[in-house]
Amino acid sequence: MKAYVFPGQGAQFPGMGKELYEGNEEAKRLFESANDILGFRISDIMFNGTEEELKQTRVTQPAIFLHSVILAKCSPGFKPDMVAGHSLGEFSALVANGALAFEDGLKLVYQRALAMQEACEINPSGMAAILGLEDEKVEELCAGITEEIVVPANYNCPGQLVISGSNRGIELACEVMKNAGAKRALPLPVGGAFHSPLMEPAREKLQKAIESTHFSKPICPVYQNVSTIAVSDVDTIKKNLIAQLTGPVKWTQSVQNMVADGATHFIECGPGKVLQGLVKKIHKEAEVSSI
Repeated sequence: MKAYVFPGQGAQFPGMGKELYEGNEEAKRLFESANDILGFRISDIMFNGTEEELKQTRVTQPAIFLHSVILAKCSPGFKPDMVAGHSLGEFSALVANGALAFEDGLKLVYQRALAMQEACEINPSGMAAILGLEDEKVEELCAGITEEIVVPANYNCPGQLVISGSNRGIELACEVMKNAGAKRALPLPVGGAFHSPLMEPAREKLQKAIESTHFSKPICPVYQNVSTIAVSDVDTIKKNLIAQLTGPVKWTQSVQNMVADGATHFIECGPGKVLQGLVKKIHKEAEVSSI
C-alpha cells in the first residue's frame, strides 16, 4: 500500500517549484491562482528569493504547502491509499486526499502562518532537538520543569524528540537533558514554541477559520499528528486539525500505525527528503521515495 507523506516547515529552499512552474501548464495555473489568492506574488519569492526571505513564516508555510500540493496534483497516477503530513504538511495531505479544496487549504495555511507569527511575538519562545534519549525520559524531564513551560513537541523518530517552550524553559531543559545523557540538546533556529500551549492565541484564531471552512469526505484516510490513527470522518479531521497547533506532532506513532495498517511504500511529496529519512529510522523495512 502507498502512503504519501508531506513535509512541514524547514523543508524550503531557494528556487523551489520553478521547474514545476516552467514545465507544466496546470502547475503554472495553480501558482498564478495562489498569487491572486494571497495578494502577492509568492511564486517570485519561491523561485528567485533568498533563504532569508523564504524563512519568514508568512512565506515559508504557504510556499511549502504550494510546492507539495501542486506536485501531487501534477503527478500522473497520484492515487494514495493513505496520507499524513508533518505539522504544516497535514494541510497539504488534506488537500491531496480531497478533504480540502486547494483554495481553502491555501487560505487556512496563510491564516495559520500569520496567527503563529503573531503568537511568537506575544510570547518569546523557542524549540530544541533532543537526541539520544528515550521519548519517555524526555517526557519525564520536561514534566519536572514546573517553573517554566516546556513540552515534547515533535516525536520525529526513535531517539529524536523536539521540545518546545519559553526561552528560559528551553535553556533549563537543554541543561537537564544533557545531564541525563542526551547526545545533543540543540536549540533550533525557529521563531517560537510551535506545538505547545504558547500557541494558544494562534489556535483560537485558526479554530474560527477551520470551523467556517467546508471539508469533504476524503478519498483515503489521513493519519493526523495528534491522533496518529486513520481518520476519514470530517468532524474528527477538523477537531484534530484545531488541536494540532498546541498539541505534539506524533510522527513516530503515525508512521508505526500506517505500517501496521499495511503501508509498505512511503512517497514524500514536497521539497526535501527529511521525511524519507525519518520513516527509515522508524521502520527500516519501509520502501521510501519522492515524487
